[in-house]
Amino acid sequence: MPRRRKRARFEQLTEFERGRIIGLREAGLSYRAVASRVQRNSSTVMRVWKQWTDECRTTRKSGSGPRNVTSARDDRHLVRMARTDRTASSRQLAALWSIATGVSLCASSIRRRLLQCGLRARTPLYRIPLTHDHRRLRLQWANQHRDWRADWQHVVFSDESRFNLWYHDGRIRVRRYAGERHLPECIIERHSGRTPGVMVWGAIAYHRRSQLLRIVGNLNSNRYIREVLQPEAVPFLQSLPGAVFQQDNARPHTARIVKSFFAAQQVQLLPWPACSPDMSPIEHVWDVIGRRLARDPRPVASADELWLDTEQCFDFDKACNLKEKLLEIAFITDCRWSLVNWVSFINSEL
Repeated sequence: MPRRRKRARFEQLTEFERGRIIGLREAGLSYRAVASRVQRNSSTVMRVWKQWTDECRTTRKSGSGPRNVTSARDDRHLVRMARTDRTASSRQLAALWSIATGVSLCASSIRRRLLQCGLRARTPLYRIPLTHDHRRLRLQWANQHRDWRADWQHVVFSDESRFNLWYHDGRIRVRRYAGERHLPECIIERHSGRTPGVMVWGAIAYHRRSQLLRIVGNLNSNRYIREVLQPEAVPFLQSLPGAVFQQDNARPHTARIVKSFFAAQQVQLLPWPACSPDMSPIEHVWDVIGRRLARDPRPVASADELWLDTEQCFDFDKACNLKEKLLEIAFITDCRWSLVNWVSFINSEL
């Protein structure tokens, strides 16, 4: 039996379908012909016609159909249990329900009740852990820079990012029927061990961007000076009058040898609070590049090919315009509200 017709056997008849059955029967069609037209069983057609001829009505009796095994009070109790432990599965909630009430309840019933109450299982938002001092220093930094407007045009935001060869961000979903879980087209292979990829460094200013550099291997303070600061970062800063350099507090960035190098080159640094990648606009640039790489239908076979695609995305004109737009929205437009309140909102949410 076709899947659609098989599923229709268990669906309730709508008022339109009931009226259509009566109309076709009054037109002289047989039970089998009517059942074929409405894609229902002949017994269902006979039952609707008998109800119409005997009782002159087509509506269902009140209270007919399966009854809920939980009351409204039980549903509120289920919601409280689910909100107490947001990560608990329906099976875990069923076990807790059985312990608390002494009544067994299947996991599917719990899922239906929670869906009716608006609680749907969704992908969680991942974040880095923030202590009380982290939040205090973030807000203190935002208050110190709340009156900056044109000053942000002199800030150069820099950071490293890694793009993996086989990577998905959890947004991938597979549309399948029941029982198709192990089909090859419904399986995403997970790479075991270290995933090959490319490590890049880049910097953006309000109207300009640096060259994208590829970093092979682990980055230490000596390599940071030799491969990033000397060939690219310092010349880029010197080409911008009054430039202020921003970097995070990673160990290669805060080593004594790096601080001495900045002092010798007279590079002005922007103090940056710890654990604050969400406050840097360049993180949004990495996100845009990652999304573009994920949308590319061509499979990437090697890290070198991935590097070429990443470099092309960074040099793309639309990406550059987007970076400027991100800077404008985040720091130039109504900075008094956006910066301080954005940090306060993130701290409260985290």
